[in-house]
Amino acid sequence: MAVATGLQERIEAVRASVACAAERAGRGADAVTLVAVTKTVDRSVVDEAYALGLRHFAENRVQAAAAKFARPLPPEATLHLVGQLQTNKVRPATTLFSIVESVDRASLVDALEKEGARAGRVMPILLQINVAGERQKAGCSPDAAPTLLAHALSCPHLAVRGLMTIAPLVDDPEETRHVFRGLRELRDRLMRHDGRVELGILSMGMSNDFHVAIEEGATHVRIGRAVFAG
Repeated sequence: MAVATGLQERIEAVRASVACAAERAGRGADAVTLVAVTKTVDRSVVDEAYALGLRHFAENRVQAAAAKFARPLPPEATLHLVGQLQTNKVRPATTLFSIVESVDRASLVDALEKEGARAGRVMPILLQINVAGERQKAGCSPDAAPTLLAHALSCPHLAVRGLMTIAPLVDDPEETRHVFRGLRELRDRLMRHDGRVELGILSMGMSNDFHVAIEEGATHVRIGRAVFAG
């Protein structure tokens, strides 16, 4: 019998927690995608996580990701950009990443659209919303979201798949519940406003609060420490 590695045990524990939270919300575990945030680990650990069944990975910085993934991930894997993207790094970002989760301003929308047109491809994106209103965090305000969404929807080389947010880091995860609920309610309002819009992804929740995010409707949770650091 094979001996489970520490990484395998952590992945199994996170998956079990995801399944429990989804069950409490009346959903199946397969309704929630585990996105492993790999910024603190090297490529060999990423490859081990892939071998253990993870298929979604995320990085914060374009330059660091370019070095780590100079050898591309297998075709079945999806690489997410979850950190702030500067417009001058749009070209390498769209080459490297499968989806950009951190689109928060019109100038970035324009840069992504221009690059998509040049490359002849459609780039999946999420709009990052600063639901908590923290000054130190990126993201457009909820009030600005309809305008940003309309602008992104007008771009033929962008595909808006949903919304993303980052909750405040607090000791009690319950204090983040209103943030996650706020993103879900914003998504619902945006979809009611324009019945043609399908915002299927709600990317919210990290290692300390993902169970609360799932209870409030998260479809993707971005987890680094709980998977890689124990």
